[in-house]
Amino acid sequence: MRKELLPGEQVIVVTRPQPRTLIVPALLFIAVPALAAFACAWIVKGGPAKLAPIIAKETKEWTPWLIGICIAIAAWVLLGYCLPRAMTWHATKYTLTSQRLIVRYGMLRRRDQQVPLATVRHVVIHQSLLQRVLRSGNISLETGHPASMVVPDVPEVATFRNFVLDAVDDLPREVLGAVDLMHNPDAAWPWETREGGRDER
Repeated sequence: MRKELLPGEQVIVVTRPQPRTLIVPALLFIAVPALAAFACAWIVKGGPAKLAPIIAKETKEWTPWLIGICIAIAAWVLLGYCLPRAMTWHATKYTLTSQRLIVRYGMLRRRDQQVPLATVRHVVIHQSLLQRVLRSGNISLETGHPASMVVPDVPEVATFRNFVLDAVDDLPREVLGAVDLMHNPDAAWPWETREGGRDER
C-alpha cells in the first residue's frame, strides 16, 4: 500500500466488510466434515445393510462408492460454497487515507473504486435492522456528481463515518477551494465582473 500512496498521503484505517456473510460458511465448514465422517463410519459399519436387509450383499460391494459420494459432497460444499465466499470477503478491502477512500474487490480480477475526499459533500449511512444490531452499515459518499459511491457492510459504520469526516476537515483549505472552483467556476469572480453583471449595465 505504501507504494501506491500519493506524496504526503497517510493511511488512516484499513478494514474489510462486516464478516456476517461468513457465518453460514463457517457453520458449514464445521458441520459438513463432521456429518461426512459420521456418514462414512455408518456406511463402513454396515448401516445401509441394516437399513435394507434385502440388499445386504449388494451394499458391501457399493460401500467404497457410497463413501466416495459422501466425501465428494463434503468437498463440493467446502470448495464450491465456503471457500469462494471466504476468498471474496478476504479480497475486499476498504482503505481510508488522508486524501482518498479506496475500495478494492477481487484477487485475480481486481476492481478498484476511489473517491478523493476533497470532492465529498455528504456522508450518509444506510442500515438494515440486522446491520444496526451488528453496528455495520452502508456508507454513501455524495460528491456532487450524478453517481455517488456506496461502500457496503462497513464494520463500526459510525466510527468509520467519523474518520471520513475528520479526514475531510483536515484537508488543506486550498485543496477544498480548488475543488469548489471546479464545481462552480463562477465563484472565482466577483459578481460585478461576471457576464451580465452590474458593470455592464
